Amino acid sequence: MLKLSRCILFILFLPLFMEAQGFSLTDDLGKSIQFNRNPNRVISLAPNITEMLFKLNKQDILVGNTTFCYYPEEAKQVNKVGDLLTVNYERIIELNPDLILLTVEGNQKSVYDKLVNLGFNLFVSNPRDYNGIKKTYLDMGKIFDRQEFVEMEIAKWDSTFNYIEKEAVSFTPQTVMILVELNPIMVAGKNTFINTYIETCNMNNFAEDLLLNYPVFSREVVIERDPYIIVYPSSGKENIKTLTDMYPEWSSLSAIKNNRVLFVDRDLYFRPGPRFIEALEDFYYKLLAVMKVRHK
Repeated sequence: MLKLSRCILFILFLPLFMEAQGFSLTDDLGKSIQFNRNPNRVISLAPNITEMLFKLNKQDILVGNTTFCYYPEEAKQVNKVGDLLTVNYERIIELNPDLILLTVEGNQKSVYDKLVNLGFNLFVSNPRDYNGIKKTYLDMGKIFDRQEFVEMEIAKWDSTFNYIEKEAVSFTPQTVMILVELNPIMVAGKNTFINTYIETCNMNNFAEDLLLNYPVFSREVVIERDPYIIVYPSSGKENIKTLTDMYPEWSSLSAIKNNRVLFVDRDLYFRPGPRFIEALEDFYYKLLAVMKVRHK
């Protein structure tokens, strides 16, 4: 009878025992972070992380985010603790989070250092390609006890990714310039997750010979390199005239003369979050139309 009672007590307190043990994860700075339990007061300082938390149905524990965290619509209602450049440390202290989530590209090192000095628990992600996005999502799944959901989501992503990669072999490789900003002329380089769109669809990056993540070009060099396709992040109001009004000489570019300018949703394409595959699929079908390749 005594043994049975001990067994029952062990089973009853097993969840508490497991929570006390906790778990550790290595973030993208290479730091091992110890979690004694799943966090329940979280601040996200990056839009892609905010999107992941909503996708994981963990918005209830999100006590703060940035002014750039406006997708989904409900993210606008979360307490704002700054933008991508400035952070309201006093507000963060008031909100008393047990975890703050940051990204390497989206947040400055000075912000990271200040939060460390204030004694907050931090976890940093740095998704540089498709595998990096998956790692970030898997990390979030582990931190917030949603591993099974994340694994099922990623299986769907992989299915779409592999399909597009296979079908895109039919494209004749051409040079694609993905504009990040029009003035100055900043483009996505080969060491960015944005380049994954280009590579997966069997295209060549306009800036593939440069090491910079987001190199800036002169208007003359763009004419010299003459990209076959131009991708421009749009709010829905822009058109080809937007480009030629800024740079009239670009009227001579083959992409512009042959109507090979793709206008895309900036937030959809430029956030390494759970909508990445949606953006890749959109890019692929836009290429299909431009390349005039019949879809199988």
